[in-house]
Amino acid sequence: MAELTADELLMLQFEDRRWRRGGPTAGAIRRQLGLSPQEYRQRLDGIIDRPEAMAVAPQAVRRLRAQRAALGERLVPHDRAV
Repeated sequence: MAELTADELLMLQFEDRRWRRGGPTAGAIRRQLGLSPQEYRQRLDGIIDRPEAMAVAPQAVRRLRAQRAALGERLVPHDRAV
């Protein structure tokens, strides 16, 4: 089982913080993470499928998985390059 990178942990923490304040905004994603909103969602979608993410941020991971399930599909197909 591979550990989450520092960037992946930061994204989970960012998502949890921003959710409590009303959700991540494009500006905050760019400023704090240096990612476009689309790149952020793509990377986050992959992270929440990993058991390591569930181990460190179970509430955020469950919420994000539920949001994705409510859409009826993955946020970004895995066959697309990040």
